[in-house]
Amino acid sequence: MKLLLVEDELKVVGILKMGFEEEGYEVEVAFDGKVGQHLALQNKYDVILLDIGLPYLNGYELCEQIRRRDATVPILMLTALGTTDNKVDAFQVGADDYVVKPFAFRELLARVQALARRASPSTTVELVAGELELNTQTKVVRRAGQLIALTAREFALLQLLLLHKNEVLARPFIAEKVWNLSFDTGTNVVDVYINYLRAKVDKPFATQLIQTVVGMGYVLRDGAVA
Repeated sequence: MKLLLVEDELKVVGILKMGFEEEGYEVEVAFDGKVGQHLALQNKYDVILLDIGLPYLNGYELCEQIRRRDATVPILMLTALGTTDNKVDAFQVGADDYVVKPFAFRELLARVQALARRASPSTTVELVAGELELNTQTKVVRRAGQLIALTAREFALLQLLLLHKNEVLARPFIAEKVWNLSFDTGTNVVDVYINYLRAKVDKPFATQLIQTVVGMGYVLRDGAVA
């Protein structure tokens, strides 16, 4: 398994590179955002780890640029910035997970392994609700035969809704499963991404699949509502 580590702290790089290599990973390192950008856009990685406070191009900017070219590669932010706003900003530019320094290497390793598993082909390939189809292997989404382009986070959210089709999912459950985030009642990231999904999956069509259940959460119904 091949990792890209974009981090400017030499001590952190040394510890992580040695730790991951002992676990059998191949690790490529970039010490600034520009080099990280070049490597990320030229090569294929199983997981990318980004610091936020990078020289030349910060982690938010780099993550956003990677997402424009690759909607599926797992990206983990690794940073000392630990506020809820920092985390939400990272998720909104396309990060899949967020680990705050200082951290235990065992936890980071487990999160990288989880991201890699999530990105690998699963036994469930086609998820369907009415005229909506999602392929977990090719990452292709269509509705009524029309191709729908989603970001990695939007795809993960739609996949969760389809896996729990016709079930009402509470916001804390969605936040935990899609963002690995303990739900904060002051955070509207779930609502924001539901709106993003609706704009792409529902709005161009005559019927709504994603519905709000007031006081409870969201549900994707197989039987659409006009």
